[in-house]
Amino acid sequence: MDEKITMFTDGGSRNNPGPAAIGVYIETLGKKYSEYIGEKTNNEAEYMALIFGLQKLKQLLGKEKMKQAEVDCYLDSELVVKQLNHEYKLKEKHIQEFFIDIWNLMLDFKSVRFTHVLREKNKIADALVNEALDARKKQNNLF
Repeated sequence: MDEKITMFTDGGSRNNPGPAAIGVYIETLGKKYSEYIGEKTNNEAEYMALIFGLQKLKQLLGKEKMKQAEVDCYLDSELVVKQLNHEYKLKEKHIQEFFIDIWNLMLDFKSVRFTHVLREKNKIADALVNEALDARKKQNNLF
């Protein structure tokens, strides 16, 4: 039986490039993740959030369930979605490398789809990004 998975991802940086974080909400499994990822651009953070989410799904599902999983990925970055759906070209080498990482991860699942959503529909992943950035800022101010 096929398993449908809904995942929302977001990545963001303050002062693009600047301090960056990722947020992943795997709605189907009720799992939330956020992480500070260092100095990155918004675009890099968006890709890194998606890679993190797909890797996390592999860990959570295991080999057998992965092959049956149809994963719907929702991102609020129209640019990244259009790049992943082959509508826009990938010009920067490091973005091409992110694309290859995602492509390789996709091979482990039955299907993976990328859909652009408005930021309002991606509130949980967006909040996770801001929580990680705020926590990092607070941590740095303590020292």
